Amino acid sequence: MIADAALLVIDVQNGFISEPGELPVPEGHLVVPLIHDLLPHFPVRVATQDWHPREHQSFASRHPGTKPFDRGTLGGLPQTFWPDHCVQGTRGAELHPGLDQNWIQAILRKGMDPRTDSYSGFSDNAGRNPTGLDGLLKSRGVRKIYLAGLALDYCVRWSALDARRLLPEAEVYVIVDATRPVDRTTGAEALRDLSHAGIRLLPSAEVLAGISRARAV
Repeated sequence: MIADAALLVIDVQNGFISEPGELPVPEGHLVVPLIHDLLPHFPVRVATQDWHPREHQSFASRHPGTKPFDRGTLGGLPQTFWPDHCVQGTRGAELHPGLDQNWIQAILRKGMDPRTDSYSGFSDNAGRNPTGLDGLLKSRGVRKIYLAGLALDYCVRWSALDARRLLPEAEVYVIVDATRPVDRTTGAEALRDLSHAGIRLLPSAEVLAGISRARAV
């Protein structure tokens, strides 16, 4: 087990993986077995969950003449308008069944304010609705934060950047093969942004190898 470490499992939900007509991330299903293997090795394990009301204004369907993936503004902030996804109480909003929830200690829901989108696991995009994740991590004495899940170019990216900003004393890592982007171009941009922010990019094999070496000492 990695001492003083947390694994943040970002939005591993049916709506991003397997639910027809929602917002499937290409190859998103591939992150599930990797996260399954990683979870037992962390003393702190938290999942986030998009939990949108049906009238969420980030949905293209709420703006006549707007198509999914069109860009505009919402509440004065830049916005990509999405297909309806992860609506409260639907199968799409559920965590993927391949994710063993017995390992997860806390599930934090986000995206409930219809006026603003919510990429980060720490707060919505407007900063109006913090989830309390930073306080949870601080209370558990976390000094290393590892992130995995969906999607790299949005919710993983902004969660990692917020972790770096809100917990500057902690080391922040993104497990690159345990995440996937919505789009390859914005995925590459996200990796550059994360690296420039001082966030380390690691493959899961390196994380697991480090655990094995620590056990052997």
